Amino acid sequence: MKESASENITTLVNDMGRYVETKAELWKLKAIDKTTDVASSLVAQILLYIIILIGIIALNIGIALLIGKWIGEAFYGFFIIAGFYFLLGIVMYLARNSLIKTPLLNAFINKLLK
Repeated sequence: MKESASENITTLVNDMGRYVETKAELWKLKAIDKTTDVASSLVAQILLYIIILIGIIALNIGIALLIGKWIGEAFYGFFIIAGFYFLLGIVMYLARNSLIKTPLLNAFINKLLK
């Protein structure tokens, strides 16, 4: 038996509705996948940086104590290390766009578009 044109149109509209719903669900799942990928990468990098930071702090304390021992007073070593980081901070502040902002934005955009 042949289906009438109205039944074919009804079937087509129903199929199209299911297609749109499926496509919307796919977009939602892709967005969730990207978000979780970026978030998990960010958390892993933050943990790595925390571990590196702890090591750098311990190393700096050791260097400050060593310099202080060479000079004669431990606190002089800490002043020298603090002065070094103060100067490093000034340089980083002056070059923040080229050294920090642009590379971070590029990495974030690349991760999202990957």
